[in-house]
Amino acid sequence: MTLKFARLGTTGNEQPAVIAQDADGVEKYFSLASLTKDIDGGFLASDGIARTREALKSSELPEISAEGVRVGSPVARPGSVVCIGLNYTAHAAESGATPPEVPVVFLKPSNTVSGPFDRAPIPPSSEKYDWEVELAIVIGREASYLSSVAEAEECIAGYAVANDLSEREYQIPGAAGQWTKGKSLPGSTPLGPWLVPASDIDAGNLRLTTTVNGEARQDSNTSDMIFDAPTIVHHLSQYMVLEPGDVIITGTPEGVALSGRFPFIHPGDVVELEIEGLGRQRQEYYRAQAGTPGSSSSSGSHTALAGTNA
Repeated sequence: MTLKFARLGTTGNEQPAVIAQDADGVEKYFSLASLTKDIDGGFLASDGIARTREALKSSELPEISAEGVRVGSPVARPGSVVCIGLNYTAHAAESGATPPEVPVVFLKPSNTVSGPFDRAPIPPSSEKYDWEVELAIVIGREASYLSSVAEAEECIAGYAVANDLSEREYQIPGAAGQWTKGKSLPGSTPLGPWLVPASDIDAGNLRLTTTVNGEARQDSNTSDMIFDAPTIVHHLSQYMVLEPGDVIITGTPEGVALSGRFPFIHPGDVVELEIEGLGRQRQEYYRAQAGTPGSSSSSGSHTALAGTNA
């Protein structure tokens, strides 16, 4: 049975839930409140996914209605958001870079994580805000100095959709352009809608797509990644401790605005990102005002998410 873990509710008040099929193949939402307070590192490290399967088999989890309820990030605020750059050959080419021989690594603040349908702020002075659909890895057990890629694979709890929003003028050509400045803006890591367990999906062969205002921008497959998910986890473990609940976003395919083929994001634009089996995101963009909070907790309804099989 394929499970989809979600967190439902207003910002800061999300409740843990799981989506599963009943005997007739109909997807339903079930509360995880009897198993955990949240979907976080503690839940994942304590075999939370396996415990959820057992609880569903024994009909211990109450069904809930999710109609009209906000969908948050499927993982509570992670300790770390680790990012891989230039992990698709075609994207490296459109960025004017040589495909890397070892993973390019940078970090994003964990406070950039937002819900998959939350309204998304464009920074007040930004003119080059860009989308990036990415496969997100969620860590399920501590990873440090792992001895093999196979061992690394055992540390992956599951996968989700991520959007690595990037301000290119801050990131690259500015007076002090650097990736950290361009990748750390409020609300710049929409995550979700679901966390799908690693055992339930082939993360090495998933279609990724992005549309802007209904027009195609990105269309690729995770099989085109230079470094696959277990290789990335193994590599990172040689340089840092990965903890349960940490998120790794694994790079974007070609088709971003940085390529020069498309305009950057403007207020009122709608960006939709989808990864096969992991669901769809939708963000409507607005211009943040100086002196006001940069992110928004408002979002569209998550209605019919259970039926979305990206």
